[in-house]
Amino acid sequence: MIGSTRAVRVWARRAPTDLRKGFNGLFYLVQNELGRDPLSGDLYLFVNRRRTSAKVLLWDGTGLCIYAKRLERQRFACLWREPAGSPLRLTRTELSLFLEGSKLVGSVPVSPKEMCL
Repeated sequence: MIGSTRAVRVWARRAPTDLRKGFNGLFYLVQNELGRDPLSGDLYLFVNRRRTSAKVLLWDGTGLCIYAKRLERQRFACLWREPAGSPLRLTRTELSLFLEGSKLVGSVPVSPKEMCL
């Protein structure tokens, strides 16, 4: 699984992304469109318009990493049914399901609500 064993948050952009973007382009989107800090250690998910490719941007403490996946026979779930303003928050489990091609992620809650201790 991408990321560390600590609790990380996953943020998904609610609009199609030109996945020709590299480190600088995705870094800019995280800062200026999602309003988040790309160096926080959180994961940031981007999906192309056809929903056949996805990238995850991650700061691992020493540098930026980009993980990419392309589906050959199906499409990723659509994350932009709602307005593109705020990012969609996912759990690491939901990110895993999304990257495996699950259609439920982003359309119905698949994880329990967070517990506050």
